Amino acid sequence: MEYQAVGRSGLRVSQVGLGCNNFGRQCDFGTSRDIVHAALDAGITLFDTANVYGHGRSEEFLGQALKGLRQDVVIATKFGVHPGDGDGTDRGRLWIRAARGDILRAISESLRRLGTDYVDLFQLHWPDPGTPIDEILATLDSLVRAGKVRYVGHSNFAGWQVVEAHYRAHSHNWTPFISSQSHYNLLHRNIEAEVVPACQACGLSVLPYFPLASGFLTGKYDRNSAPPARSRLGQSAQTARKVMSAKNWELVEKLRAFAAERGRSLTDLALGWLAGRPPVASVITGATTAAQIRGNVAAAAWRLTADDMAEVDKLSARPG
Repeated sequence: MEYQAVGRSGLRVSQVGLGCNNFGRQCDFGTSRDIVHAALDAGITLFDTANVYGHGRSEEFLGQALKGLRQDVVIATKFGVHPGDGDGTDRGRLWIRAARGDILRAISESLRRLGTDYVDLFQLHWPDPGTPIDEILATLDSLVRAGKVRYVGHSNFAGWQVVEAHYRAHSHNWTPFISSQSHYNLLHRNIEAEVVPACQACGLSVLPYFPLASGFLTGKYDRNSAPPARSRLGQSAQTARKVMSAKNWELVEKLRAFAAERGRSLTDLALGWLAGRPPVASVITGATTAAQIRGNVAAAAWRLTADDMAEVDKLSARPG
């Protein structure tokens, strides 16, 4: 396992991180604990969760699984997303709120569920158009100064938002963001147009999520068959239609052949390619079994040559 600094900071993380969004949803505590320990055995140090994953159970399960190991890991969680708390059309919806009171309440609740007195990386889950970025940055800076948060990051920002937040933080001597968690994989390279250049210019690392396109880049799906009912794509017809388009099927078949010619799997290509992309610090991978952890770590260890990377660029769609 390789370890890299996140942005221009002293925070170092494993090149593969564990996404804990399945904890409390698909995985009960026993399974979640086994996955966490398998990740630790494989050298993973970055554990990524959020206050809304599993309605808070993800943080609870992670905190319990890491008891006695706090100093050996990097815990990243997110704030700013809230489940709808009303009736009727409000039920089941998610709202974005990151005002000062929301952030202070979120960190208190996350620390309680995680069973710790600090979070290594506290991330704004989605941009909040209703709250000025100055208010968010000033509040986060106060949490860093109070010792409740070590570093701060954001998720799902556009390129201009990356730059604006960087400029405002440095203008007021507030703690700057060091990372940008974004949807990024071989089939979804949109962030290369603006977000990646913005992160490189401002000194932020990228933490890709959905690196395997909801499992489509594992190669386990059959073009002529419906996704298995228990699979992620089988559970969401809308996501399946979007991901498993005719164009993406053609691309996946080309990428699978490219990997096979080199004695590798499609998963090896998807994770190895991402791990070698600048400015990626760690690839956030999900898992529901210990075997998946070991497979993901082995896959991400593949380092493509410069010629291989250029060939993949020819095969894979570039942002337009």
